Amino acid sequence: MWDMIRYSFLTKIRNRDLIFWPLVFPFILTTAMYFSIGQVGESDFETVRAAVVTEAEQNEGDIQNSGEEIFSQFLEGMEEESDLIRTMEMTEADALKALENGEVDGIFYSGEDPSLTVSRSGFPQSILQMILENYTEGKQTLEEVARLHPEGMQAAVESMSGYGDAVEQVSLGGRTTDGTAQFFYALLGMACLYGCFIGYNSAMELQANLTPLAARRCAGPANRLSLVVTETLVSFGLHFVNMVLLLAYMKYILKLEFAGSYTEMLPALFLGSMIGVTMGMFITSVGREGEGVKIGIMVGVSMALSFLAGLMNADIKNVVDKNAPLVNRLNPAALISDAMYCINVYDAPERYVQDMLILAAMSVILIAGTFLIIRRERYVSI
Repeated sequence: MWDMIRYSFLTKIRNRDLIFWPLVFPFILTTAMYFSIGQVGESDFETVRAAVVTEAEQNEGDIQNSGEEIFSQFLEGMEEESDLIRTMEMTEADALKALENGEVDGIFYSGEDPSLTVSRSGFPQSILQMILENYTEGKQTLEEVARLHPEGMQAAVESMSGYGDAVEQVSLGGRTTDGTAQFFYALLGMACLYGCFIGYNSAMELQANLTPLAARRCAGPANRLSLVVTETLVSFGLHFVNMVLLLAYMKYILKLEFAGSYTEMLPALFLGSMIGVTMGMFITSVGREGEGVKIGIMVGVSMALSFLAGLMNADIKNVVDKNAPLVNRLNPAALISDAMYCINVYDAPERYVQDMLILAAMSVILIAGTFLIIRRERYVSI
């Protein structure tokens, strides 16, 4: 048994694809996400400064029009709701000078169709652009409210300008988190599922009809159960080490906010690694399609499950949980992400245990299915 484990281990670590996709790629993606969105939660959301040049200032004393008035009320509502933005009304000349000197981050030109002028790109400028887009999208609604129900104008402005929730969220468990945390929890789920590439390699070496190496191994004295157990243990061990390193990189190198302890999160990654490996073994064992087709299926399944877990859009997971809760209760990426929330945000030990039990049951089902398929293939080939 030891010789089989050693042989399987050496074979896998010499395979560059097995090093890149389950280990190197998640590190690259984590780093890219950290520098694109991860530091948003660490920036403390310093107040963005904006100059406002009114149409009256632009046209030297013209009376303020209704569209300009609505935009002004919108900005005032945003300032009252949070410290995200502070505006200063200026002449165009003063605003341009302030922008050049770095005293403001951008200039809003108000009027029927407000516009934004910036001198550089960055997080404050992105916030200003987001504010303008939000106003533009709701402009027609605000105009209707102003015309038909002027008494409800303030409430309408506040509902559109409620960016305070985006700055800080406090869970029912009393812990503080930010909107970017979900992306990294979902990324851990995706990284666990990428163990399917290691499982794919293992399954390819267990079926005599797929590769010459598998044919030689199956012709040896070792029984099929020993081969399956050996490949599963080695593959799982390698991928669990990958996940341990990735979590350490997130927590101790990038300093991401993980309120829970490092050891508390390891059980979720333990079962998540097993899910990824066994999923790859199962998909590879089913059918007689070529390598390209099976790899395509694995990538498609992994990315679809990660998408539903909120990797690409933070709102997707909430939408799925609300409209089709069973989907994400059977989605391993969502279960891993949810387990991370239970540890770092929620105070929900019962939900955490439920996530772990579902992941364990899915792992058992996948590995049992893999063994039955491979065992049947042996008899078919005789």
